[in-house]
Amino acid sequence: MKRILTILFVVNYMFLPSLLGGRLFADEGMWTLYNLPDAVYRQMRAEGLMLPKEALYNDLTKYSIHSGRTIVPTLSSAVVNFSGFCTGEVVSPKGLVLTNHHCGFEAIRSHSTVENDYMKNGFFAETFEDELPNENMFVAFMKKQENVTEKLRSLGLDSMDKYAREALIDSLEEAMSEEVKSIDSTYYVEINTFFEGNAYYATTYQRYPDVRLVFAPPKSMGKFGGETDNWMWPRQTCDVSVFRVYVDPLTGGPAEYSPKNVPMLPDNWLWVSTNGYKEGDFAMVMGYPGSTSRYLSSYGIEEMRNCINDPRQQVRGVKQEVMKKHMDASEEVRIKYDSKYAQSANYWKNAIGMNKCIDSVGIVNMKKTMEAKLASWDSTSLKNLYAKRAEAMRAFTFFTETFSYRSNNELAVRATKFYSGMPVLGDSTKVKKQYLQFKDNSDQWDKDLDIETMAVMLENYRSHVPSKYLPSFYQRIDKDFNGNYKAYVEAIWNTSVLMKKGAKIPLRMTRKLKKDLGIDFSMSLVETLADMKIIIDDSKDSIWEQEKILCAEKLRAEENLPHYSDANFTLRMTYGQVGGYKLNGEDSGYYTTAKSLKDKMMKGGDIQDYYVEPHVRELFDTESYGVLGDAVSKTLNVCFLTNNDITGGNSGSPVLDAQGHLIGLAFDGNWDSLSSDIFFDSSLARCINVDIRYVLYLMKAWGNATRLLQEMGIE
Repeated sequence: MKRILTILFVVNYMFLPSLLGGRLFADEGMWTLYNLPDAVYRQMRAEGLMLPKEALYNDLTKYSIHSGRTIVPTLSSAVVNFSGFCTGEVVSPKGLVLTNHHCGFEAIRSHSTVENDYMKNGFFAETFEDELPNENMFVAFMKKQENVTEKLRSLGLDSMDKYAREALIDSLEEAMSEEVKSIDSTYYVEINTFFEGNAYYATTYQRYPDVRLVFAPPKSMGKFGGETDNWMWPRQTCDVSVFRVYVDPLTGGPAEYSPKNVPMLPDNWLWVSTNGYKEGDFAMVMGYPGSTSRYLSSYGIEEMRNCINDPRQQVRGVKQEVMKKHMDASEEVRIKYDSKYAQSANYWKNAIGMNKCIDSVGIVNMKKTMEAKLASWDSTSLKNLYAKRAEAMRAFTFFTETFSYRSNNELAVRATKFYSGMPVLGDSTKVKKQYLQFKDNSDQWDKDLDIETMAVMLENYRSHVPSKYLPSFYQRIDKDFNGNYKAYVEAIWNTSVLMKKGAKIPLRMTRKLKKDLGIDFSMSLVETLADMKIIIDDSKDSIWEQEKILCAEKLRAEENLPHYSDANFTLRMTYGQVGGYKLNGEDSGYYTTAKSLKDKMMKGGDIQDYYVEPHVRELFDTESYGVLGDAVSKTLNVCFLTNNDITGGNSGSPVLDAQGHLIGLAFDGNWDSLSSDIFFDSSLARCINVDIRYVLYLMKAWGNATRLLQEMGIE
């Protein structure tokens, strides 16, 4: 395919109004690797890729220990699903894995105490024995992917209702998992929908559950710039953390944590390059992008803007103000809530930025124009379906942000768990002896913060939703507590069995439980949620069917061009170039240096997110960075831009050069990329990456982690 055809495809199919800027063009697309279109591969070669197609992906189930065949290394075999929410890459023959600092945030926090605050002060394991195990952490390697759409259709998929479809997919997934276990007992299969339900791919994985923390920079560097710089350029964040995969010492395969486990000997790992890059150089990203909605209708985008993003940013803004007040007042509280606050703030800012992009680009009208050109598709039905549930959907987002696990509020989380189902304990033969019990997690929350946050959110919820969506406990707040939200929440904390440490809550509803404020709080939430869900679910399946049809119509209209599916946290590849962008006539630049980092550090007295400890700041007083210095800037580059197409889940993804060597880790997008989940703006959307040389320098200069550098082949 000629480059002009690719450009026309992007313009015509994804409805870009124009291509702006200089000589760089963003090559949009999150491509699956097993069926990478030849036209796309040829375009990659034309833009500089120096690798054969087989170097990107191979069916690794053909090279199991039972086959006796020599494994053919591929880049994708060194890229991992990191704990189900990020991406990582293997970079050494001893199972060393790099990912972002914010991806390892919770693991680092969980090991931190006031006395040994690894979050604040950083961490380096000087020996294998010092590497720290992490509960519920894993990495998963993709071994194979295949299209099973026709197989499912031959079994009657298209004639089934939602529940029958789900049962059929689960059945095939289970059967395929059993089949691959004959190759390796630790393999398993997942089947995911692609192209809005028009296709289904089965992916074979191998999961390793023993993953240990090896290195983390001080928080001031790993999160440098904080919320001030989040989704912004220029950046100077050393967003990296290092882990290691451990395996069974006898089989060399996956194993639950054991002190007897040994470092993994991987089939393949990425080679780290200190050669750097220049503007226009080929750049490729492999990773696990979480979710995009680029095939979504104009009505779906309107719902996203008004009923999801808008209430999400509103609730989180209110909540975070209270959280920060308590975190600033206590180091102990800060450690407990650092990760929770960061997670909340990230998507708070994301929601704000996405809505601004939706409005400034005019995405809704752009979509409507495209939809009007599809003569065989009528928008009336979809329009009415979305309109029918709009009020309930907006209230639902306020509800989930206030009362579900997303609230990061212990009372709300327990109330949600209580009504959503918990493991039943006690004598299984006697109902009277059965009970529910919350684990003691008092080391993870602060009572005063929790009470004030919930009180503020209760009042906020009431002021933003119609009265018909108010849980019945609001009547009790008015009647028994004179409208005092804090007094009500304090009463629950002080009297309810929900919040009592070690309390056994009878499975049967007793007279005492019926009077319990916390149980009443939980049951009231159930009733209100049910009312919302009836309205939302009534049109959910119909909307799914209509969006599926719309996607199929789009694909049919461009059937001679390659297409990629929306992200769904399966392994994808995206390619492009190193380079910046122009905004209002200003050139963004495509890299930042140690000097720009030091300039921001000097503002640390006024801007908390730029504060760096003096002993860390001194590391950048040098004028010489040796082999880690950049040939263009003549100093240490710290971050750089590419026009790769990424989204959430790509955090920690390797940025690879034309030879497949690691030059950086993707960790963020710029402000103008925030609409990328629904629309890729080729002129402005950029991927922000931490330069691998910055990572190596901090490992050496701060952590004295020579053993890790040697392990990665760095002299």
